[in-house]
Amino acid sequence: MELNRRTVIAGAAAAGLAATTLGSTATSAAAATGTQAANGSSGGGKPVKELFGTLADGTKVYRWSLENGGTRLKVLNYGGIVQTLEVPDRRGHHANVVAGFDDIADYVAKSPYFGALIGRYGNRIGKGRFTLDGKSYQLSVNDGVNSLHGGKQGFDKHVWDVEPFADGSEVGLHLHYTSVDGEMGYPGTLKAKVTYTLTRHGEWRIDYEATTDKATIVNLTSHVYWNLAGEGSGTIEDHELRIAASRYTPTDSGLIPTGELAKVAGTPFDFRHAKPIGRDIRAGHVQQVQAKGYDHNWVLDKGITQRPEHVVTLRDPRSGRTLKIATDQPGLQFYSGNFLDGTLTGTGGHTYRQGDALCLETQHFPDSPNHANFPSTVLRPGQTYRTTTIHTFEA
Repeated sequence: MELNRRTVIAGAAAAGLAATTLGSTATSAAAATGTQAANGSSGGGKPVKELFGTLADGTKVYRWSLENGGTRLKVLNYGGIVQTLEVPDRRGHHANVVAGFDDIADYVAKSPYFGALIGRYGNRIGKGRFTLDGKSYQLSVNDGVNSLHGGKQGFDKHVWDVEPFADGSEVGLHLHYTSVDGEMGYPGTLKAKVTYTLTRHGEWRIDYEATTDKATIVNLTSHVYWNLAGEGSGTIEDHELRIAASRYTPTDSGLIPTGELAKVAGTPFDFRHAKPIGRDIRAGHVQQVQAKGYDHNWVLDKGITQRPEHVVTLRDPRSGRTLKIATDQPGLQFYSGNFLDGTLTGTGGHTYRQGDALCLETQHFPDSPNHANFPSTVLRPGQTYRTTTIHTFEA
C-alpha cells in the first residue's frame, strides 16, 4: 500500500533529507566485492558491505550483498531497504524481482516505501489518533488526515545499525533501531530488531522483535514491491494470486477500515483459488473504485498462529517463478501498485507505471487500536513482540 507520491516528496523535502549518491564513484574495491557477492556461485558466505551514498547530514549509507541457496539479496542500512532480490526462473536465469532505485537520493526524495521496513505501525491509523489505558495520543499524520506507516519519519526513513552473520548454512543481517519515547507521537521507547536470513534453500526469512519501556502499539512489516517476471518488465496483472482468506476489511474513502469483516465470496476480493490479478481488478466494485484497485487487508483464515503458516502463493506464468509466503500474523495487505504513475525510474532503467509491481504485507489489521474487534497490537513493558514471515521461491 502507498500514500500519494506528492505527499511522500513533500514530507521528505520538509524534513531536509536531501542526499547524494556515490553510484559508480564508490571505491573500486567496494564495487568489486559487491559484484562478487551478487554473482558468486558458492553462496552462504559472509555478507559484503559497500558504500552506497551519503545523506545531507553526512551520514553514510551502506549496502550489504548476500547470497545463499540461489537467492541474491542487496539491503541498505537506510530503512532496512531491500534494493534488489534475484531468483532464478524455470530455466535457471536470475532476475531482480523487486522494485527499487539506483541511488540514495531517490529513496530519500520520492520513494513510495520501496523495499522498506515499516514501523512503528505499518498501515493506516484513522486521523492519527488512538487511546491506550485511558490516554489519547496524536500521531504524525502524512496521508491526508491519517497516519500511514509510522508517520512522516517512520522506520523507513532512519539509518539502522547492521550486524552481518554467516552461521553454518544460513547468512543474514541483524538490523537494530531504537525509537525514542514520543517519536512520531508514539508512547514508549521501542527497541526494534529485525533479522533478514537467507537459508540454504534460498528462502528469505524475516524475524521481527521489539520491546518497550511503556505501553505502546506496534505493527512491523516489509514493503517490498514484487514483479516475478522481473523488475521493470511491465504489468503484474497476469500474475496468479492465491490468498487463504475468506474475509477482508472494507474501508472508507480514506482507506480506513470500517470495522466490518466482510466475506470475499461473490466479490472481486475472492482469491481463495488462484486467479490472475487482472481478472477482476476492473470489476467496478465500490471498494476497488475508491482504492484505484486492490489496497486492502485480507483476514487470514488461520488467524494468529504460533508458527508461520503458508497463506499466499504468487506465480508468474511467463517465467515460472513462484513466491510462497508463510506468516504467523492474522492479516495480509495486498496492494496492486495503484499509485505508480510512470514518474519513477527503477534499477533497470525502466519507469514504473500503474500495476507494474505489487505488495504483500504480512501484518496486524490497519487501524487496530481503534477497533475492539480487531486483534490487539498493544505491547507492554516486560513483553516481547515477535513475528516471522518466510518467503519461499520456486520455478
